[in-house]
Amino acid sequence: MAVVSTPATLEHAVPVMDNAEVLRIRNDFPVLNQLVNGQPLVYLDSGATSQNPLSVIEAEQEFYEQRNAAVHRGAHHLAVEATEVFEDARQTIADFIGADYAETIWTSNATEGLNLLSYALSNAGLWAAQGRGDQALRGLALKPGDEIVVTEMEHHANLIPWQELAFRTGATLRYIPIGDDGSLRMEQAESIIGPRTKVLAFTHASNVLGIINPVQELTALGHAAGALVVLDACQSAPHLPLDVKELDVDFAVFSGHKMLAPTGIGVLYGRQELLDILPPFLTGGSMITTVTMERAEYLPAPQRFEAGTQRISQAVALAAAANYLTETGLDRIHRWEAELGQRMVAGLEGIPGIRVLGPAAGRERIGLAAFDVEGVHAHDVGQFLDSRGIAVRVGHHCAQPLHRRLGLTATTRASAYLYNTTDDVDRFLEAVAGVRAYFRA
Repeated sequence: MAVVSTPATLEHAVPVMDNAEVLRIRNDFPVLNQLVNGQPLVYLDSGATSQNPLSVIEAEQEFYEQRNAAVHRGAHHLAVEATEVFEDARQTIADFIGADYAETIWTSNATEGLNLLSYALSNAGLWAAQGRGDQALRGLALKPGDEIVVTEMEHHANLIPWQELAFRTGATLRYIPIGDDGSLRMEQAESIIGPRTKVLAFTHASNVLGIINPVQELTALGHAAGALVVLDACQSAPHLPLDVKELDVDFAVFSGHKMLAPTGIGVLYGRQELLDILPPFLTGGSMITTVTMERAEYLPAPQRFEAGTQRISQAVALAAAANYLTETGLDRIHRWEAELGQRMVAGLEGIPGIRVLGPAAGRERIGLAAFDVEGVHAHDVGQFLDSRGIAVRVGHHCAQPLHRRLGLTATTRASAYLYNTTDDVDRFLEAVAGVRAYFRA
């Protein structure tokens, strides 16, 4: 689905999740069944790292118990089996995001995927300067006078690689500002994105504001200008249906650890025709066709960008996570999380001295809420909540420019997932209501 449905439009489209079903789902997550500081754990930090269901844990364990071997390199039985499950996992993830098999690149995380892409674009300029590659590759090379456009709400992972690409190539970095409510100033986007724009990179859903950005509108502006469009899907791939072909983006990244999978695994999607002409980022074994002492020739994607020993067990576990989400139903997950998000925001807005970032209650958002408590530092808020068994995120959430724009240095963020109940949210709200009195703010 390219267009994200609101809770109202989903009401008659999919079966409704409820607390009873969520409590059954929680049984799949061993880590959630524990006490923290004498209280049942309420885990509201899935926007940073989600927990793992048994099926994902067992998938990785089973690989090590039954199939552990290097992929693509051996003719023996274990190597063949390892290669099969590794590449089957790639197909599972390709299907999960609506991509083709060869358009799905394994990375360590989304940050690596974005750095891979920015350095590949740097290398396009180096290759072009040395006469390597064809006219299509030379068209990807950035130079002084070109522009890279991001937004003011970006996570550092989707900002710093583009800052550095601009530094290496002499291009100019520009950004689309936000309004006071956190939404993008789309009227300014239309004037900022123009003939000089070579790359347009933006987040699908903000990890601080909870806003879901107008992907297709931004993509249309980028493509009309002839730019490459890069989507940060870290906060969308785990939570709502994602089809990269319908969204029409050129590249997209997301991380496994935010969608029920282990750390150390992520995905870069790219259009096949672009991946096959981009120079590689990492070089070495497993990504070449011919090597002499003077030069090398490289395989097409995906192997072109997967030098060295790969994240085999993690890829297998990521596929298991994608299957878990698909079987549960991403439409249903999105609707449930939207309900939890609205409950959080409405409750926070009713507590004196609380400022909630992003859309007000009643407006669409993903299931997270970042907020400031007047007179109390975010770290103190987080420790207060932890003393009551409630896990949240504190700090600037790798989005310093966004916080600076909103006049803050740090916030507290609660982020829900498919294993959270309305009781979790209510316990969180009850605890937050006691913060200012506890600190005599």
